[in-house]
Amino acid sequence: MSLHLAMLNTYLRLFVRPSLARVKTPQLARRQMEKNTARLPVSMRGINLVEETLPGPGGPIPVEWVSAGRADRRRVLIYLHGGAYIMGSPRTHRMITTALARKSGMRVLVPDFRLAPEHPVPAGVEDTVAVYSWLLAQGYTPDGIALVGESSGGGQCFAVLVALAERGFPPPACVVAFSPWVDLTMGGESVRTNAKRERMLPAERAAEVVGYYIGDSDPTDPVVSPLFGEGTTPPVLIQASRAEILLDDAVRMAARLKAGGSDVTLDLWDSTPHAWQFFGDAIPESREALNRAVTFLKDRLGA
Repeated sequence: MSLHLAMLNTYLRLFVRPSLARVKTPQLARRQMEKNTARLPVSMRGINLVEETLPGPGGPIPVEWVSAGRADRRRVLIYLHGGAYIMGSPRTHRMITTALARKSGMRVLVPDFRLAPEHPVPAGVEDTVAVYSWLLAQGYTPDGIALVGESSGGGQCFAVLVALAERGFPPPACVVAFSPWVDLTMGGESVRTNAKRERMLPAERAAEVVGYYIGDSDPTDPVVSPLFGEGTTPPVLIQASRAEILLDDAVRMAARLKAGGSDVTLDLWDSTPHAWQFFGDAIPESREALNRAVTFLKDRLGA
């Protein structure tokens, strides 16, 4: 474990997890995340940011294009941010989106999809399907598009695959999911066995957050919990930590996909916190994880 990772683990355990455990409402959590991530040391040198809106089922969808230098115009990474479906935005996740843009040489498209509880499932999934459809209409081919996301955004990547198949869309070239949340029944054994080891997520608030997102929906609906889906997917890379409460989400999702005939790589790490890739190049472990992810993306996208 690097010194940077040890310091990060301590900070998350002493400050971030207690803060998430006591914040009173999703709206306050949202504002808190925006405020705290605005202080992060994100290097924008050589980064191009372009904001626009795309047509969506619930109205215009704000999106942010992130690129570095002369980016590949034929390939795009759709990045779905985490935040337990109740918080997060393109602004909060620039540490990882700028790192992905630099490392991959591709453009990263970050939708500001609708959030719960104001917009429960499937609003965010529908927004992402609309973004994917828009890209196809602009001339992008499915084999030039990848879905990438962390935490709830990683789970949403798989939910989007379900929704795309239901609507008859061709799947993207591949999926990269960091610490994906794919079982909203919270049935994974690691939710309990890793509760004390978890550095960031307060397991005691899981049921509350699930309620915000799913409302009256069936938690085993594959668009809600992709773990309960069926069929094959494009090639998938899943990275997760052995020390997080969502470890079993990653392990069971990989096993389910492999049993269905999908090409799946499961990359498990020791001592890292939940969705540590979020920190981009700031710590050696997140840098190395993103390097592995980008190698996977380039191989599958033919870059």
